[in-house]
Amino acid sequence: MTNNHSALQLDTQDSTPELEASYCGPLLMIESHIIENRRQIETWFREQWRKTPAPFYASVDLRNAGYKLGPVDTNLFPAGFNNLNHSFDPLVVQAIQSAVEHACPDARGMLIIPERHTRNQFYLESLATMAELFELAGFETRIGSLDALDEPAHFDLPSGRTLTQHPIHREGRRIEVDGFSPCTIVLNNDLSGGREEILEDIEQTVVPPTALGWWHRSKFNHFSHYQALANELAGLIDLDPWHLAPMILDCGQIDFMKREGESCLQEKVSEMLAAIQKKYDELEIKEKPFVVIKADAGTYGMGVMMAQSTDDVTGLNRKQRTRMAASKDGRNINRVLIQEGIYSFERLGSSGHVAEPVLYMIDRHVVGGFYRVHTKKGQSENLNSPGAEFVPLPFTQSCVTPAPDASPDSDQNRLYCYGVVARLALLAAAREQGDLIGGASDGPGNGPGNGPAAD
Repeated sequence: MTNNHSALQLDTQDSTPELEASYCGPLLMIESHIIENRRQIETWFREQWRKTPAPFYASVDLRNAGYKLGPVDTNLFPAGFNNLNHSFDPLVVQAIQSAVEHACPDARGMLIIPERHTRNQFYLESLATMAELFELAGFETRIGSLDALDEPAHFDLPSGRTLTQHPIHREGRRIEVDGFSPCTIVLNNDLSGGREEILEDIEQTVVPPTALGWWHRSKFNHFSHYQALANELAGLIDLDPWHLAPMILDCGQIDFMKREGESCLQEKVSEMLAAIQKKYDELEIKEKPFVVIKADAGTYGMGVMMAQSTDDVTGLNRKQRTRMAASKDGRNINRVLIQEGIYSFERLGSSGHVAEPVLYMIDRHVVGGFYRVHTKKGQSENLNSPGAEFVPLPFTQSCVTPAPDASPDSDQNRLYCYGVVARLALLAAAREQGDLIGGASDGPGNGPGNGPAAD
């Protein structure tokens, strides 16, 4: 995660960005459906969690266009806990206790394994916050390191805290830190660079499992599961699932540097744009359709481009192809997801800066979130991109409970609706987890909803 608190001085007295007025009508329709059917929705979720346990933790990036509210990314190794509202720490602590009880009921100690070679102070602040929250939950907690350290590394943080990363070593089938041998390893490294040998075949519980790393995950599979779940939930509350789910296509094998697979990319982009336009015409939406082309595996906003026509992906220059050829840790991009673009029409007060909500979950519980407010990007652009400057605004209301007597567009109801969509994405990740741990093949499969017009 990238952020820079000095990018913009914001008045956070009223920290809920407002949706542009012209889109409030459609938004009220979506939110009203969710609020009015909250009992059926919560019952449905309880049934689903009994069938499919939730991942240990996750964060979900949402986009709100008024007429459409949907997830655009689900991260199973989230960073950014330092950006959450500390007023909700008791909720976070309770969720941690629940998650650890499910993962390792006898756990007394936790070892957090972070990203390699990072000196990003905002990421280190997130690690420090995680460690504090685990300690508050009653677990002795250390932060290990996959780097080859000869001695503990100490970091002085902007918050005034000191973070220590310890060398880790293998003792038989256990990972230890200076004699500290915890029951549970909490992985906060997304394994974009591949498996880590030291984590293989250990007897300790690893959460999330290493199979959920980006060496194995597929965004197409994740959003296929999400589409199927959105169809089911939307049918329950009599809502067109398109309002909650981005359409998706995948493009098989592609090599941007060798210009292999370009014709497939152009064909799929054209198909997706036509499907979006058809839906826009049906609902009398006047916006210009766009698609997001992103690496099928990877994070940090790398390997992402937008297109409003096939011309945008025809004859990419070398700089564009280089940017799309590799993601985090130099991982080659050989598959891409073509995803329906969702505008972000939430803006921050008089500054007009574009904002998008990011929700955090531990176990099956929404524990908070924040708005990512970008200072230099537009409403159809990727706000979480390398080098991005944004200011997180912590949610001031809980996402857990609605306010039935208030307007559907009240802060509390809007955040509750965000929580419903985020939990839907979490449930998709739970099904994805079941696939991967159950021995799915290394390549992505063809799940449900593998066409742009899937309802």
